[in-house]
Amino acid sequence: MKASKAVASFDSATGMLRALSRFLAGRDTPALGTLPAAFELPLSGVLGALNRLSIAARERVYAASGWAEAIPRHRVGDVRSAALAEWVTGHYPRRRYPVIFIGSANGALVHLAAALDAAWLPQTLLLPVRRRGVAPDDPRGGLAAVRESGRALLAANPDLVLHHMHDPNQDRLMIAGMTYFSVKWRRLPLAYRRFIRDRLSPGGLLVIADCTLRWPTTRIDDRHVFQFGALGDATPEEYHQGGPRVADLLARYGAPARRWDPPAADGESPEAEWGLDPALLDDICAYAGQHRLDTHLLRFDTPQRLSPAVADLHRAWYAERGLPTGRLLVESFLLLEPWWTLRSGSVPYWTVFGTEASRAGLDSYLDASAPYDEIRILLFNHGTDSIGLAHARDWQRTAARARKIGLLTGVDAAAYPRDFAGFVRSHRELTKIRTRYPLPLPLAAADAVTALTARDDIVWRPVR
Repeated sequence: MKASKAVASFDSATGMLRALSRFLAGRDTPALGTLPAAFELPLSGVLGALNRLSIAARERVYAASGWAEAIPRHRVGDVRSAALAEWVTGHYPRRRYPVIFIGSANGALVHLAAALDAAWLPQTLLLPVRRRGVAPDDPRGGLAAVRESGRALLAANPDLVLHHMHDPNQDRLMIAGMTYFSVKWRRLPLAYRRFIRDRLSPGGLLVIADCTLRWPTTRIDDRHVFQFGALGDATPEEYHQGGPRVADLLARYGAPARRWDPPAADGESPEAEWGLDPALLDDICAYAGQHRLDTHLLRFDTPQRLSPAVADLHRAWYAERGLPTGRLLVESFLLLEPWWTLRSGSVPYWTVFGTEASRAGLDSYLDASAPYDEIRILLFNHGTDSIGLAHARDWQRTAARARKIGLLTGVDAAAYPRDFAGFVRSHRELTKIRTRYPLPLPLAAADAVTALTARDDIVWRPVR
């Protein structure tokens, strides 16, 4: 099976890989990098028309769009990890890079890589697998329905570990007809080894991005765990034990129960989407030592922890170049635009999701920073009123902290979080920013190392 047919286009790693590789090729990212810019206007009109449908109808359309790209269960065993790795490296222009990142997916890391003219190789990819007949609120049934598919995938790919993630809060529309198989390499794949050997500049820097976030899991096999719930605003305790917010969500969606009944967790694992498996870390270090590569570790405890550091680095970089430093662009999940960020002289601040926790992190950053004249906020629409979702009016209050211009960019506030035209409208709105600047020469890696090493909320250190 072709890797391009197996990997989810709506996943964080895929979206970040597209955005960064297109930037390194001198291109922006219209329609999340899936279509040419010429299609954005008509597609925006078509998707905008969906906003006139009922909420239930829009949710069905959203769920159907995801199901259409999921792979049939009987084809899961045809997926090959070598092809997945080749698919990743094939995104990048064939040239040398002064820095190569490898490891956890992270939107702030994408902007750091863009500033450094660096590539990034993800550890984790999402394989969506079709299945029917299981309600989103039935985690035991969801596990049983695809257990054999997971066994077939792992039998064919001894270098992968499988994290079956089931989140009926934030992903309930998608998992109505599919399963999320997050796969992580535990050994450095051959395509990644070749990429590092052939594309890292002589004397270049290899950086391991290590998000240490962990989540309760149920062990299914040596290389297979089941993760119920995911990073957002609901806690692991709420997923496994219930609570008022869970009961309210289930009541709103007409579920027969008022709490979930997942398999009991028997340990913790790296979080399915964001966490780094330590086995890969060890293999990278062994490879780097064998080839005498200058290797550093960038470690952070949660995905958004890196965002203030990268924002401050850009602000200082702009000041050194004599550019204004008062324009902030807030991005969400896979809504990333590194090309227009630098072209518009915007300071990037990436948020994980549209949750209250993500918004609180942004507010804390603004509290500690010099005021911004302009704040533009992109919001990822995931289609459901999940636990802890911050409403559009809440994000508007944060945008209003700007001294001159504060707005939600490409967002129909009345339709959020089901404004699917926002996936294409956000890019179109960014292209309308009038004040623009030439793309800069890459930031020196030494400057980034100095800035990030000085922070006490993340770790950047050489690997010995």
